Amino acid sequence: METYKVSSIKEMERFKDEYGYKVDGNLEVNCSLDFTGRLLVEGYLSTKAGEYIKAGWYIKAGGSIKAGWYIKAGGYIEAGRSIKAGGYIEAGGSIKAGEYIKAGGSIEAGEYIEAGGSIKAGRSIEAGEYIEAGGSYGISAGLQITCKDKLVYGLKCFAGMCIWKKISDEEKTITCGKHEGGVIEYGILKETGIEKTPEEMIEIDGNKVSKSTIKEALKQFMDKL
Repeated sequence: METYKVSSIKEMERFKDEYGYKVDGNLEVNCSLDFTGRLLVEGYLSTKAGEYIKAGWYIKAGGSIKAGWYIKAGGYIEAGRSIKAGGYIEAGGSIKAGEYIKAGGSIEAGEYIEAGGSIKAGRSIEAGEYIEAGGSYGISAGLQITCKDKLVYGLKCFAGMCIWKKISDEEKTITCGKHEGGVIEYGILKETGIEKTPEEMIEIDGNKVSKSTIKEALKQFMDKL
């Protein structure tokens, strides 16, 4: 697989299409990327220290995604392998990695956070839906961990492992709808329960279709772009 190296957003023009950028190979970036569309990379994606990746749509790589500073997308962030950022990782949708997810700052997703390995953040971890670490791996955060649905992991969970300041009980609380993990090694567990609400339906051509079905169909369509 070919590896492409770029040093400016102008050099990304050769990968541009109607949806954003598409790279049929690996991409090594020596600058920050900030654009409105999507970034789709067949191989791995990386930036040097101090640089960030920001997309208005989504960021997806067949290999790993690594940024010296932060990674941010209006939609989802997905990697076939790991996702790693020196700063924070933030997505309006989901964050998903085949291996581990690691951030020097916070990890935040409007939907779910899912990793085949461990999930680790220097600050807080927050998801609008569930958080799941794969296999026997655990979850670790410098501050609180929060999700509305299930918190799932295999071995150990740590919240409030902050070493740079004195923290409150709130900052070391693990808040989730339901805890389905191994052992909370450090932190305060707060289970809120999972509320089952009727799924929102949308009428299309006289037929009612669930919102989640439309969302999944849209994601599959975007993955093919």
